[in-house]
Amino acid sequence: MTTQQLFYRSVVPVSAQRHGNWSVKSGDSFAFAAGVNSVPLTAVEFDPASAEYPVVFAASGDSVFPAAILGARPNENLYVDGAGKWLGRYVPAFVRRYPFVFSQDEAGTTFTLNIDESFAGCNQDGRGERLFDADGQQTQYLQGVLAFLQDYQARIRRTRAYCDRLKELNLLQPMQAQFTLASGEQRSIAGFMAVDRQKLKALPADVLADMMSKDELECTFLHLASLRHFRDMLDRMPAAAAAAAAPQPAPAEPPPAEPGVVH
Repeated sequence: MTTQQLFYRSVVPVSAQRHGNWSVKSGDSFAFAAGVNSVPLTAVEFDPASAEYPVVFAASGDSVFPAAILGARPNENLYVDGAGKWLGRYVPAFVRRYPFVFSQDEAGTTFTLNIDESFAGCNQDGRGERLFDADGQQTQYLQGVLAFLQDYQARIRRTRAYCDRLKELNLLQPMQAQFTLASGEQRSIAGFMAVDRQKLKALPADVLADMMSKDELECTFLHLASLRHFRDMLDRMPAAAAAAAAPQPAPAEPPPAEPGVVH
């Protein structure tokens, strides 16, 4: 399966033979995501996500994909508390789809639904929603999961087209965010990219009009506005009482791998 796992641990294809008596109880706890400091976003999520998370761009090889920053250091998610409650208003679709995920064949034409059997909500005790009925047929719940992931996959394709446009126009530049805590501790987040405002302003009018007609310009403005939330992250850090520096241009360096996007 060509995806970086993040919080997926034991992923296997869903089948009536293996999971005929399985149920899934989800939505009660997001403890599975407590150790990730970023998750992928699709372009349609920029509106709700940009209201509370920094939305940036991460690269893997030649591809670029948006991500929501959730923490200021590795293995830190400031939006999941000790009880597993999600503290933000918007939960990214990448998180909501768990414990399910699509894989695809080498040709990229056939998708298979998988489930992470290590998820605490997976059970054979009837808790939550059954995957298959007594006749081995998909339940309405499982059909809904499939529909959600099919829609999610379509949104990934549209998002890639938007990211390809940003690359084609050479609008992305490496950035870093720096934090100073009340204790004097210095933290920084690097290895991500943001749109260069000056290059955006310099685009020809016809290019800007085309981006506007495809909602690409709106996504770009939402991304730029979201960068203010790097400062807000200090309010979620223990004993943090100092302001964070605004994101600054960083020396070009290979960004971290795109987290968890199905190719």
